[in-house]
Amino acid sequence: MFAQYAFAFAAAAGAAAAAYALSTDKGRTDRNKSFHREAAETGLGPRHAPRCLPSGGLDTDVIHWEDFARAADRGNTPSAAAVKRMLDVVMSLGLVAFLSPLLLLTAIAIKLDSPGPVLYRQRRVGLGGEEFEVFKFRSMIPDAEANGPQYAAIGDKRITRVGAVIRKFRIDEIPQAINVLRGEMSFVGPRPERPEFVRELEREIPLYHCRHLVKPGITGWAQVKYEYAASVEGARTKLRYDLYYIRHLSPALDLMIVLMTIRVALFGLGSR
Repeated sequence: MFAQYAFAFAAAAGAAAAAYALSTDKGRTDRNKSFHREAAETGLGPRHAPRCLPSGGLDTDVIHWEDFARAADRGNTPSAAAVKRMLDVVMSLGLVAFLSPLLLLTAIAIKLDSPGPVLYRQRRVGLGGEEFEVFKFRSMIPDAEANGPQYAAIGDKRITRVGAVIRKFRIDEIPQAINVLRGEMSFVGPRPERPEFVRELEREIPLYHCRHLVKPGITGWAQVKYEYAASVEGARTKLRYDLYYIRHLSPALDLMIVLMTIRVALFGLGSR
């Protein structure tokens, strides 16, 4: 089953690369024009050239939002968006088809392990700062956030036995293929964050809003390069990788991310 998981993601990588290769239009979408105007009004970030860090991130202290606006425009043009949308639909259907046995077994295991729904929805922030509901396999006990939103932590007692396994191998993220089909996400991009956390992080971290210049993804550069962020400082570090991805959008980078995701998913590497 995990071999099918890997094959499906590899197919997604090839298709994503093809989408970028076919896209050369230099125009802008109306949504991102509006977002760029809002970003310009904030005046965040000094005007210096971005500096890459050895780990594959960017130094957020020496960057201006316009660097990312220009980079994001290359992947958000009307023609690029149309091609990528078509391929996202094909890839999502293929992912679900390849992994249908694994998805069925996961649903049964969740139902037998603890009371509550198999899938759950959660508000997230996507392209242009718009909110949407993300789909995930439930990995926590019911009413896990009775006291309000909070970051998941290592050894979190709210995580169920089955939840620990599906989180380790990223199986809980597979239902987000539904979000890709609905046009709210893509396969590769910054992971969508919750509105409650976004509001806090935008106050604390300059340029955090730049993550929303592109569609969020099921997987991303930050996910394969850094452990789970459970604090403002962790989010600050992950932002460096997200901004690196936006500024270096390319078929080769997407392919590398998908291949690294396969390794993470197959061997349960990293922290959630």
